[in-house]
Amino acid sequence: MSERSFLADKLRAGQPVITSWCLLSAPMVPELLARAGYEAVTLDLQHGMFDFDAAVDSFALTALGGAHRIARIPVGDNAMGSRLVDMGAECIIAPMINSRAEAEAFARSIKYPPAGERSWSPYRATMLSGQSNEEYLENANRQTLALAMIETREAVEALDDILSVPELDGIFVGPSDLSLSLSQGSALDPDGEETARICGEIAAKTREAGKLAGIFCLSGEKVEQAISQGYRLMSHGVDTMLLDHAARSALDEISWLEPSDGPKAGY
Repeated sequence: MSERSFLADKLRAGQPVITSWCLLSAPMVPELLARAGYEAVTLDLQHGMFDFDAAVDSFALTALGGAHRIARIPVGDNAMGSRLVDMGAECIIAPMINSRAEAEAFARSIKYPPAGERSWSPYRATMLSGQSNEEYLENANRQTLALAMIETREAVEALDDILSVPELDGIFVGPSDLSLSLSQGSALDPDGEETARICGEIAAKTREAGKLAGIFCLSGEKVEQAISQGYRLMSHGVDTMLLDHAARSALDEISWLEPSDGPKAGY
């Protein structure tokens, strides 16, 4: 990724982008994932171990590793989203957005006037983006993405209203929570047929509205399916699961060790 390469431009041009997903707050982890070839790295402040300080350090090392910077904020914490874009996040994902009002409040916290209410202090964002203050102000509302997570039955039913928010750049689907909501808590089935069908409908509506569509994927096969459905930002590879799998594979190479039958990392 060059210094003046922007995630928003790639996604709007229809280029698929794969992001890793980070729960561990050690800043070197995002850097290692970036250097391994991930085009983007997502820091999870909802379910992960990141606080604001760790996220700030991780953005810098992600940029050093050559990847785009994404963060998922805690539920309803629009103030955190505003702080993170000041610190260099190119995209903020907001979980559990279930209505137009929630989508509008979130998106407007990420955008400068007249599109929103973000206040001015992007000193770290200008550094990491390689822009002057004047360039950043001119480009920020276009280059800084606000994605609302669609992960409940309520959100699916309100999708047209959510997509009608002009300041919102797109959506990001959480299939695990969506399957829980659709089944009223009786099944966790992110890769099931019904979940896949609804995810396809969400992507179609999103693209029809001229918005960007992203989704959490648990396998390479699901990444390919998502691209065929119209998604362009796909997460694939959670740091805890990658470490777990790599450790088990390393031990499996030693013939005299018994294969591990312990619990596996999950998401």
